[in-house]
Amino acid sequence: MTIAEVLLFGACLFGAAGSLSWPMAWAVLGIYSLPKAAAFAFLDPELLRERAAPGPGVDRGDVVLATLGFLALYPGTFVVAGLDAVRFGPALPMAQSVQVAALLVYALGYGFAYWAVHSNPFFATFVRVQEDRDHSVVSSGPYALIRHPGYAGALLAHLALPFALGSIWALLPAALGTLFFVARTSREDQTLRERLVGYREYQARVRWRLLPRVW
Repeated sequence: MTIAEVLLFGACLFGAAGSLSWPMAWAVLGIYSLPKAAAFAFLDPELLRERAAPGPGVDRGDVVLATLGFLALYPGTFVVAGLDAVRFGPALPMAQSVQVAALLVYALGYGFAYWAVHSNPFFATFVRVQEDRDHSVVSSGPYALIRHPGYAGALLAHLALPFALGSIWALLPAALGTLFFVARTSREDQTLRERLVGYREYQARVRWRLLPRVW
């Protein structure tokens, strides 16, 4: 799936740009690929199977939100960035220093998200209480800071992405995707609070959903 994702995203970026000569796009694809490769090397194979083929009890509403958010954050942002930054020229030129700084934030966001995946053996693709895998509350690592560190890292990365690619218009699909994923955090909190033993107590201890001491 990772190879297919990288090929799809590359096609979106370079197809929309009409050129392969786009160094920042290559850098973005490389950063995206690194944690994916690390996951195959270091994550529990059982977790990888769960993420590839979720077990029973998946929240169908979460599937809808996840799909819409994914389409906006990934191909949507990439296509708009390619059209704006390269094919038609940037609507708002960005200094190279801004792009490089945003690329570093993009890498930091994905690194934080991977820390969440590595810390949580129940980090499923879609929300479900994994009774078949003895699901329990995880409160260590980044989960001691916020309840949804995977989302937080990914959203930080993708809000920085338009600046890294030099496209102000790409903020529109990135912001839309962010809204869908923020909605997922609310739905996930509700599902886990109702169905996962110990989650209410965890929610009382770790009050912050996405940003420590803010929200």
